[in-house]
Amino acid sequence: MTGDTDNKFLNVGLLIIATLLVAKLISALIMPRSQKRLPPVMKGWPLIGGLIQFLKGPIVMLREEYPKLGSVFTVNLVNRKITFLIGPEVSAHFFKASEVDLSQQEVYQFNVPTFGPGVVFDVEYSVRQEQFRFFTEALRVNKLKGYVDQMVVEAEGYFSKWGDSGVVDLKYELEHLIILTASRCLLGREVRDKLFDDVSALFHDLDNGMLPVSVLFPYLPIPAHRRRDRARKKLAEIFENIINSRKLASKSENDMLQCFIDSKYKDGRPTTESEITGLLIAALFAGQHTSSITSTWTGAYLLRHNEYLSAVLEEQKNLMKKHGNKVDHDILSEMDALYRCIKEALRLHPPLIMLLRSSHSDFSVTTRDGKEYDIPKGHIVATSPAFANRLPHVFKDPDSYDPDRFAYGREEDKAAGAFSYISFGGGRHGCLGEPFAYLQIKAIWSHLLRNFEFELISPFPEIDWNAMVVGVKDKVMVRYKRRELSVN
Repeated sequence: MTGDTDNKFLNVGLLIIATLLVAKLISALIMPRSQKRLPPVMKGWPLIGGLIQFLKGPIVMLREEYPKLGSVFTVNLVNRKITFLIGPEVSAHFFKASEVDLSQQEVYQFNVPTFGPGVVFDVEYSVRQEQFRFFTEALRVNKLKGYVDQMVVEAEGYFSKWGDSGVVDLKYELEHLIILTASRCLLGREVRDKLFDDVSALFHDLDNGMLPVSVLFPYLPIPAHRRRDRARKKLAEIFENIINSRKLASKSENDMLQCFIDSKYKDGRPTTESEITGLLIAALFAGQHTSSITSTWTGAYLLRHNEYLSAVLEEQKNLMKKHGNKVDHDILSEMDALYRCIKEALRLHPPLIMLLRSSHSDFSVTTRDGKEYDIPKGHIVATSPAFANRLPHVFKDPDSYDPDRFAYGREEDKAAGAFSYISFGGGRHGCLGEPFAYLQIKAIWSHLLRNFEFELISPFPEIDWNAMVVGVKDKVMVRYKRRELSVN
């Protein structure tokens, strides 16, 4: 009896498969062929497409497929199609298109449990634009000048606790200092002075609640997600108390928290406590990892390339002759050699290795060799800063560390067009925190360069491709010795 039942199920299954194959064959024969010039498709397995290759890591996949398929190609991932646009010649639409045509909202929904309801990717585009305006106002030059003063104080205080010589893990030290600085500039004096340990632990739980599985299943009932949700609720309570305390005391501070408290929508509505908490979390997530990762890479490359270390040391000596030991916003802005070294570390190691959009309308692109492709609506559209920043037709010797590629006269970041260098994205969705990030990293490394000699004693760091925000793998051990730079 069981054998008969099994045979029946087998026969029914074979009949369904045969019917589907015949239907597909008939459809192919009688339906008119699409006139669209579709991009080449990466070879993959039936049903799952290129999922196996993609799960090896997007950069590994791009390295394998770009030489074969070119700058525009599609990857089938089960029921989704991702079309990659690699290089400045084909990515203009990605960065310049309106939200109506290419949307961030659908592809970044996994952030909603972390940031919270009513902010960023949980609101309509018009509301999100107003919230981005709040960020812009909080990062204006007059605000940045005050933040820099706080950055400098934090760096001086932190490194004053180091001895005259010793060995430290540069990665750990910079991560810790960045979160201290961000607490003071973004989250407020109350958090920095009284609640830092509590808030830092809660952010740690939030951070650990954003896993690769969270991208597909952000509400999956796993322990990491439950800790994330508890931390988010507790943070909301903490900031609600701080906000109410400031309002009752009519106190105003120079930090991003205060900017969000004072912000109003176009219709005159003030921000709510819940929105302020969500915007602060989004700001810290956007900046904390990227700044600490880039600070670490900057130091590792300087300690490996003595010619560039000498150049930034000479720059610091010249600025000390000119301004004394003072460091402020305007003096940091004069540090061109250090700026180029940071920018080159970011070119080689952008923390966000993939940027995504959801296509709501058809569009066309033309490659640099003249091929035209039509990208259908419904595709996920992607580009990769980590891959595009190393294209040999854009950057000379792309895998080498060469900050002078950004110097006047070379300017390789502009050589192939507006989107040659995309570590901070670009166009409509360019990173609002770029000026803050450069100032923060400059403030830290200016202090280190003026006050310490360093030697890298561990192997040059490897890339941690398994992280959500791709950074430095393992420790970066350095030996330091305190010194005074002469201004004579």
